[in-house]
Amino acid sequence: MSAETTRTLDTAVLKPRIAATCIGITGHRVIPPAVLPRVHSALREQLSGAEGELAALSSLAAGADQMFADIALDHGVSVTAVIPGMDYEAHLGGAEVRSAYRRILRSCAARVHLPAEPTHEEAYFAAGRWIVDHCDRLIAVWDGRPARGPGGTGDVVEYARRTGVPVTVVWLPGARRD
Repeated sequence: MSAETTRTLDTAVLKPRIAATCIGITGHRVIPPAVLPRVHSALREQLSGAEGELAALSSLAAGADQMFADIALDHGVSVTAVIPGMDYEAHLGGAEVRSAYRRILRSCAARVHLPAEPTHEEAYFAAGRWIVDHCDRLIAVWDGRPARGPGGTGDVVEYARRTGVPVTVVWLPGARRD
């Protein structure tokens, strides 16, 4: 080993690593107006009440993902965008949602572009699993009902619970989505 390599290794060994708690998000794209205040305050609470350095993982989809990413950035938390392997931006929704996606994406500390999947549903679920596999805990903006399609919020919550990742469900009790 060269002296240069040794110095680099010694320096790396001597610097303490500051570990951040990584929080992932999964949630509905459409949140009923009556539920929005509860979700917004709960997400702020989750990000401001944690001790130590935080990092956030989000796919930046409409609804819960974008709200979480915006709140994280407002709290000075670094956000990593997890981009499903598909023509994602084209399927996010209307112009306002795509504009918010691009705005948040520019503020992200990092991006993870996942490999292409055969269907959109598989791409969404792969992104949800990636987030679960790389976070210390998951926040789910979820009405508690089964996923409406493969890879939906309910499937991601089930995967997190099955793999032992702690899940905090945020929702207004008794509220239902349309």
